[in-house]
Amino acid sequence: MWLRRLLRLVALSAGFAGIGAGAYASRAHWLPLLEKNASPPSAESGEESSAPAGKVIVNEQAQLNLGLTAKVLSATTYWKTIQVPGMVVDRPGLSDRGVVAPAAGVVSRVHHFPGDSVRSGDPLFTLKLMSETLHQTQSDLFKTTQDIKLAQAERSRLAALTDTVAGVEIIKVDQQITRLQIAHKATRLELLNRGFTPRLVDGVAEGTFVNEITVPTPLAAGELAVSSPAGTPALQGILEVQELKVDPGQQVQAGQTLCFIANHQKLAVEGRAFRDETPLLEKSVRERWPVDVDFQEDAAAEWGDVKQAFRIRTLSNTIDQVNRTFAFLMPLENESRAIDDEGRTQTLWRFRPGQKCRLLVRVERIDNVFVLPADAVAREGADAFIFSQNVNTFERRPVRVLLQSRDQVVLANDGSVPPGTFVVQSGATQLNRMVKAGGSSAVPKGYHIHADGSLHKNEDEGK
Repeated sequence: MWLRRLLRLVALSAGFAGIGAGAYASRAHWLPLLEKNASPPSAESGEESSAPAGKVIVNEQAQLNLGLTAKVLSATTYWKTIQVPGMVVDRPGLSDRGVVAPAAGVVSRVHHFPGDSVRSGDPLFTLKLMSETLHQTQSDLFKTTQDIKLAQAERSRLAALTDTVAGVEIIKVDQQITRLQIAHKATRLELLNRGFTPRLVDGVAEGTFVNEITVPTPLAAGELAVSSPAGTPALQGILEVQELKVDPGQQVQAGQTLCFIANHQKLAVEGRAFRDETPLLEKSVRERWPVDVDFQEDAAAEWGDVKQAFRIRTLSNTIDQVNRTFAFLMPLENESRAIDDEGRTQTLWRFRPGQKCRLLVRVERIDNVFVLPADAVAREGADAFIFSQNVNTFERRPVRVLLQSRDQVVLANDGSVPPGTFVVQSGATQLNRMVKAGGSSAVPKGYHIHADGSLHKNEDEGK
């Protein structure tokens, strides 16, 4: 029995040995086929390979369709902010003021209209005088001037005499001249305060009475404001007629507002905050932190970036009883463009009172973090991912989100993604879907994958 089993084993061994010898003898025919099927991805079989797990391969055309861009990841400082609504407003005491009638009269001519740009000293209105007091003042000035001339002539005559009586009379005449000169100075000053120019006052003193006066634009700082009503501050910069309050032929009284002159060169940004935000704003004032202002401008306007730094200068100590908010102000230097249309100059301002804006008030500083656009992070439940780029290969990297706003996301620099990595700035959600679905993972024809997962073109492609 055992002899039969031994013979069977010997026969099977001999058969396997024969098959092995035959296979070895014909290895030149079947070995190339086996190596071809078992070889790694190459130029002939690259389209059947796939990227490693957690990665996705996106060709150049697909990257353009998705708008994918990558930047080097670097640690920076992020400012935590609160968003506050704001508005461009006139700066109190500097932006606008009214021009009033210096005397009672009738508006006979309007020289400039709303929207016109004017310079200091340009005529605004011509008034036909209807004030009896002003006419009487002109008569008094003329009479005083003539009396001074007569008194001076009398003194000259008495000075030619040598007796004692003449000396006493000279003293009386000198006293009379002094009184007349005081009255002359007072009446002259009154006419100047009513809008008369020095040239007009000189004419009145010689008997040329004035029936019409011109109301000029307030003079700029540094000029002799003799033609402006006393006690009115001068305006600087580009002036513009903002609103007319009278019409030609209308009778006006002394002190009545004729128009409003706007100086939009110096404006302010007014923010409105709630009571519970007071400590945050007070901290910003103490630390002198700048405020980011988003004017929500259209790029087509081509004004360029705002080069001014904004800081809270005035913090209101009262709360509005209606909306329960308090105001804070920041100075704003405006920009302008001048347009000349057939001799009429109009100034176009970049910022206008009433313009809405968005204020980002800094309240906390966070150092050594990564700041990326909000579209650079993909969410999946409690997990968050960004994508690093290596040529055409995009790898998903888990990250920890510290803060997220509408436009930006702040990531912790905890070593999960080292600085210097090229990180995709947008389209993270689409890339994450492709990774989960396994789409676009096949290696394109003519390419191969390196050990680091990057996609490269075959060197012999096209030969």
